[in-house]
Amino acid sequence: MPRRFVLPLVLLCGLALFVWGLGSTGLVDETPPLFAASARAMARTGDWLIPRVNGLPRYDKPPLVYWLMGLIYALPGQPQWDPLGTWAARLPSALSSVGLMLVMAATLLRWPQPMAAGRWPAPSQQAITAVSAALAFALSPLVLLWSRIAVSDALLTGLLSAVLLLFWRCYAGGGRAWLAWILLGLAVLAKGPVAVVLAGITLSAFGLWQRDLRGLAAQLRPWPGLAITALVALPWYGLAALVEGRPFLDSFFGYHNLQRFTGVVNNHLQPWWFFLPVLVVASLPFTPLLLAGLAGGFRSRTISLPPEQSLQRYATCWLLAVLLFFTLAATKLPSYWLPATPAAGVLIALAAQQRPGRWVMASTLALQAVLAAGLAASGRWVPLINEPELPTLPAELLAGGLLSRAAVCFALALVAGVLLWWAQTPWRRGWLLAQQLAVVAFAVTALQPLVAFGDRLRQAPLRRLAAAVLDERRSGEPLAMVGILKPSLHFYTDQVVIYEGVQANGPLNLNDRLLNERRAGQQPSPPAANNTVLVVIDQRTAQLPHWRGLAHQPLAQEGLFALWRVPRQALDQWAQRLRAAGLPPPDWQQPRPERY
Repeated sequence: MPRRFVLPLVLLCGLALFVWGLGSTGLVDETPPLFAASARAMARTGDWLIPRVNGLPRYDKPPLVYWLMGLIYALPGQPQWDPLGTWAARLPSALSSVGLMLVMAATLLRWPQPMAAGRWPAPSQQAITAVSAALAFALSPLVLLWSRIAVSDALLTGLLSAVLLLFWRCYAGGGRAWLAWILLGLAVLAKGPVAVVLAGITLSAFGLWQRDLRGLAAQLRPWPGLAITALVALPWYGLAALVEGRPFLDSFFGYHNLQRFTGVVNNHLQPWWFFLPVLVVASLPFTPLLLAGLAGGFRSRTISLPPEQSLQRYATCWLLAVLLFFTLAATKLPSYWLPATPAAGVLIALAAQQRPGRWVMASTLALQAVLAAGLAASGRWVPLINEPELPTLPAELLAGGLLSRAAVCFALALVAGVLLWWAQTPWRRGWLLAQQLAVVAFAVTALQPLVAFGDRLRQAPLRRLAAAVLDERRSGEPLAMVGILKPSLHFYTDQVVIYEGVQANGPLNLNDRLLNERRAGQQPSPPAANNTVLVVIDQRTAQLPHWRGLAHQPLAQEGLFALWRVPRQALDQWAQRLRAAGLPPPDWQQPRPERY
């Protein structure tokens, strides 16, 4: 492959994987609508300091991703060219991953790494390795998912990974590190101080392993660099603390950073070894190559490598830094592994370049065969899916033919891998790349349509119900959602929504909140004769004893959800009856972390 084709090919694949069809589906509950609604509120109100959602401040993440989304929401005519509001919310994540793919490919193009026994790859092999590294990152199942949703994880991964690659390039003789320190400040504005911690662990481990910590520090100049990072990141934190005070400090630093590391939040309790299977799954179907790349990184563990030949060792330190840090954290989520996926991509591509052993190649092809066979046999296992909320799911999934299309893509990857494995010509150099291009075809022709299929079944009914809310809602009429809680209702109605779960005192909470709660867009109101409240309720919750006896007027039904108009006097009387029957008193004023 000519080197001049590398970056255009990487850009084309990145746009196809992450930007194509980005705004064609709705937001997936539950976190993305909170990000999108906060960013849209920034654009509409002009308050760019503190993200706010559903009438309340949202302190969980710094503002960079909200700013980027908000700038797109502020463009003229946005509701017309982005009717679902999802293109604006997802584009920062998508472009972060596309940009990182280009940085990865450019790094390996400029600093090709040696093959086994110190031999250097031919120029065509260097080009193939550069593309393969970018695609190995992009085709991680985690990256394919999080690069197309409206959260800050892909942005953090893109910024932090660019920082780490620029640091290594500087160490390898590629210029000054000031740009990396600026980007590190932006990473702190994307997700918080975790960016500095992960970068510090990676660099320290690499410097010690290289026995060149002093030389690394001389190239990166960490103290002036950290000052640059602080100048970029700290002004917002200072202003937010000054304006919001103790609630911001307690929520952002106390709950969302310190407590997430030292304690389990939101019931995300996992065993200490949780990220080991995540490591395996996150690189499928090329996990054997990742393991071979890690083994290759340790192969020269006792010597100091020339800086320009140390990328495999650096990527090993990078991946292990993420593994160690989040293994020690009490709260564990699959998305925490995302900052390790670019390092895994580098290790996979370098392992393929070094002509791995037969067991590695055979294992990789076996995974392709398992995926192709499993998808081809979808007619046997799809009918076994039992989803009471979506009774027609198996039939519609099989009728669409998307699983068969996916099977064909993985079969093509298998055939290409087998043919090139046996080839004794220069074409064998493209053994991994040929399989990756087939997986790219799977992502574009099968996976993205599957996402649209899921959106049609799960999210479209809620969007239609949101439209019914806007049609039926009277001026000043409150809106509540009980049972299954979907923040996308707030996003699509652009109204404050009072959320109450399935607890038995839910009607008491709702009644008391309507009487007493104040927030932006929601004021207390009495249960006067003409006052009503709109209630969105799912079928199961509607059958619970504490909701079943509530007098209401049915207005609409979409999928699982119904829209009721409830007279306030009826709600007040029902709450009094439940209270007299011994139900717990209202407890909505007790702290509820991440309340919508």
